[in-house]
Amino acid sequence: MHPMLNTAIKAARNGAKVISRASFDLDLLKVTKKQHNDFVTEVDQAAEAAIIDVLKNAYPDHAILAEESGASANLHDDNENVWIIDPLDGTTNFIHGFPQYCVSIALQHRGQITQAVVYDPTRNDLFTATKGSGAYLNDKRIRVGKRDKIADALIGTGFPFRETEGPAMDEYMKMFRIMTQSCAGLRRPGAAALDLAYVAAGRLDGFFEKGLKPWDIAAGSLLISESGGIVGDFTGESDYLYKGDVLAGSPKVFAQMVGLLSPYAAK
Repeated sequence: MHPMLNTAIKAARNGAKVISRASFDLDLLKVTKKQHNDFVTEVDQAAEAAIIDVLKNAYPDHAILAEESGASANLHDDNENVWIIDPLDGTTNFIHGFPQYCVSIALQHRGQITQAVVYDPTRNDLFTATKGSGAYLNDKRIRVGKRDKIADALIGTGFPFRETEGPAMDEYMKMFRIMTQSCAGLRRPGAAALDLAYVAAGRLDGFFEKGLKPWDIAAGSLLISESGGIVGDFTGESDYLYKGDVLAGSPKVFAQMVGLLSPYAAK
């Protein structure tokens, strides 16, 4: 196993310890509302601090891009290595005691995602990938699903929770209708990084969402590409990480999703 991946796993497990301890006393949580339907807790912040502490101790010169603390002072366009971190993807699920959330950590090396960890502490599911070496769930190699028709496919998605009215929601309802009519089932579990990991493991056949952040996407995107799937924007292009509109799936399902959803690509 790559030493940087080992470090990322250690960091993810340290962050997950903070989350798991807090999960036993959810009534004591201090919850802050960032914006509509977007929450942050002291657990998000403490887990992120635990993750960054491990990464910085191992690689003090590496830059950080994290959901809660943002960009480290040494982050710039020429960085060799950038750790992209979501300490608790699925915060709303977490504060309700709904067991669908995860820690997501990725390393971007010279502009490419090369290491990925998505860890689900409620199931002890550890998804890992190193570029060129495949994707794994708890040390077992994983592959995307074999279904080749979208009519047979189970698809994951997310809703634009920051805007409940207006053009963005209207557009999403149109996409929701199209996909509901086209696939075997549509699911919205509420943690994009874990949804992407599920695509890599064949638990979902595809995934789509608009308006995501790099820390939602980075680790899951490598898991999928290393498990034989494809990740792109709504037109199928690969420039998605910082634009935030993401389609993912097994190759044939991905192509069919692009055909259905490309009219909704960002202009």
